[in-house]
Amino acid sequence: MKKYFLLFFAIGILFNSCNNDDNATPIEENKKKPEEIPVVKLATDYPVQNFMWKAMNSFYFWQGDVSDLADNRFASENDYIDYLSKNSNPEEFFYKICNNHAQIVGNAAATDRFSFVSEDYEDLVSRFAGIFKSNGLEFGLLRFSDSENVFGYVTYIIPNSNAATKDIKRGDLFTGVNGTTITTSNYRDLLFGTNDSYTLNMADINDNVISSNNKSVDLTKEENLQEDPILVKKVIEHNGLKIGYLMYNSFIANYDEQLNDVFGDFKAENIDDLILDFRYNGGGRVSSAIQIASSVYGTKTEDLFLKARYNDKIQASFNPGQGENNFIDKTLGGSQVNTLNLNRVYIITSGSTASSSELVINGLEPYIDVIQIGTNTVGKNEFSNTFVDDIENNYFYSPEREDKINPDNQWAIQPLLGRNENADGFSDYTSGLIPDYELFEDIANLGVLGETNEPLLELALNTISGTSSKIDFTPKYPAKLMGSSIEAKPMNNLMLMDGLLKPIASE
Repeated sequence: MKKYFLLFFAIGILFNSCNNDDNATPIEENKKKPEEIPVVKLATDYPVQNFMWKAMNSFYFWQGDVSDLADNRFASENDYIDYLSKNSNPEEFFYKICNNHAQIVGNAAATDRFSFVSEDYEDLVSRFAGIFKSNGLEFGLLRFSDSENVFGYVTYIIPNSNAATKDIKRGDLFTGVNGTTITTSNYRDLLFGTNDSYTLNMADINDNVISSNNKSVDLTKEENLQEDPILVKKVIEHNGLKIGYLMYNSFIANYDEQLNDVFGDFKAENIDDLILDFRYNGGGRVSSAIQIASSVYGTKTEDLFLKARYNDKIQASFNPGQGENNFIDKTLGGSQVNTLNLNRVYIITSGSTASSSELVINGLEPYIDVIQIGTNTVGKNEFSNTFVDDIENNYFYSPEREDKINPDNQWAIQPLLGRNENADGFSDYTSGLIPDYELFEDIANLGVLGETNEPLLELALNTISGTSSKIDFTPKYPAKLMGSSIEAKPMNNLMLMDGLLKPIASE
């Protein structure tokens, strides 16, 4: 840049000297037309790509494994600017600088399955608060044997949603959308596409055959649906024991106080045991996971809950103890955490249980007996953070600094930053956490959530009372999922560290 301005300044002096010399003869053919003057580009001329690269170079978990993120990748600033200029699509640019991202190499070959990008940070932040566009229908998807056709089953309906006003309930089946048969190749477009309204073509199971029943249900996605993650909470009396049951479907900080109140109620009821139902919980904020774990185990602030492991550059900048989070005695809102001080807990899981849900299980393991019931979890053991174009805050998103975010760049990235170890140093569960008692949901017998004869809850209750061996829980139609509506939910596969840690960016 300095060389360019010096050169430009010298050319200006030369032109002025020529113009002031009455005897000088202008040489027209040597004059450059204005459009021929070279335009010098800066990194700030590519604000989205520049912000993404700088944040990823500093904080991305696999920064050392990605050649394009190497500290010595560019010989000069001009090389760096040229690199930015050749990647005009921000979304493609982001996934290219991830480490073998699923968007590029496919899920089977992916190292990074979960980093993602958003064109609008405000929309992303709203979704993380549990506010999103939805019709309120939650469902699982299964493939017919020896066929590319797919059918869905309703897992639950979000209260106060569009679906809650329709004739549809848990356990109902559907095989088509708008008269089109659902298949492995079209289900995303039909169910997760841009159409806000669609019609489900419903079905029944008769004589081991799933077939259309000629019923249809019209559903419409509505803006700003806010789902309370506390779907079911109750105290169950079973074989002389008082057992608390909580179905909690997302770790959303906005509901931390209500969550704390649930444990206050359990404490007041003097429950003997606790069942946490995370089968539909895809994750969320780590701060909420620490809170619920503290409510189970105790407000023992001297005990380590997690130790965050970042990339080598970040780890090298840490002081001893930095990156660690202990159990807590206060919520983020300042309330005293209601705790049960249990020595065991029963947790229901499925193939949709991920991230912060898994973190609770892993973080409690060193301290109490965690009895896992259901099926393998996802195996999402990496955490992430939201980054925006706020260079003075090391690109970390902060709601108090929205006026500091570059107004010419609304993009946000949600890259994986590291893995959370428990107090025993364990974090290696990329294949999922394996249940102590395996049981799939049964398509033909889903039961009512929270009722004692719902198969997974019944198995948990009987495990507590020691009577599970006397009952055959084998499902007739096991729900071995190929997909679910949880894929489209804001907190899916998130272990969100926002607000907990702010490492200093490497220079």
